Amino acid sequence: MNERSRRNRIDRVTTRGGDAGETSLADGRRYPKHHPRIELVGALDEATSFIGLLAEETDSPTAAKLRALQSRLFDLGALAATGRSAADWSALAKDVERDTTALNERLEPLREFVLPGGGRDAASAHVARTVVRRAERAWWRAAADSAELSDTDGGVFLNRLGDYLFVLARSLARDEVMWANLGDPSKPD
Repeated sequence: MNERSRRNRIDRVTTRGGDAGETSLADGRRYPKHHPRIELVGALDEATSFIGLLAEETDSPTAAKLRALQSRLFDLGALAATGRSAADWSALAKDVERDTTALNERLEPLREFVLPGGGRDAASAHVARTVVRRAERAWWRAAADSAELSDTDGGVFLNRLGDYLFVLARSLARDEVMWANLGDPSKPD
């Protein structure tokens, strides 16, 4: 093992480098903490964390799938931090879409909007979905000023991941509660 591989990747947590409202990314540049790229890295971190929480609520095969998706979100974070990625985001998005389609084929067709809930695991999937959608919006804000991001299909991957989490939530739900439209005369008050 060489000296570099023996060193800790993160040797200090508190650096005080961000105390003035700026932080660094792996590209070596300093950014204000409100910069779209920093917002993106934070949104991806939130999404990864909520998917981790969801993984703790699910069975082993589902948890393993979610852990793999967490790693892909880390890869997207690395792309946001460095501007480089070896991943084929188009192929990864297609993989998630294929998984979503397979899961959705086992469900009854939707006839109305679903209210998030249906049990703790399903509710956790809905929360993860909404956080991934926020990360997707942050992706497109950051990509608007960055060819490094806009030239990849990272945003497409996030879009497919949000779809997957929605279908996963439906598949985990013990009971789905449908939206009762206030203006719908067929629904009692």
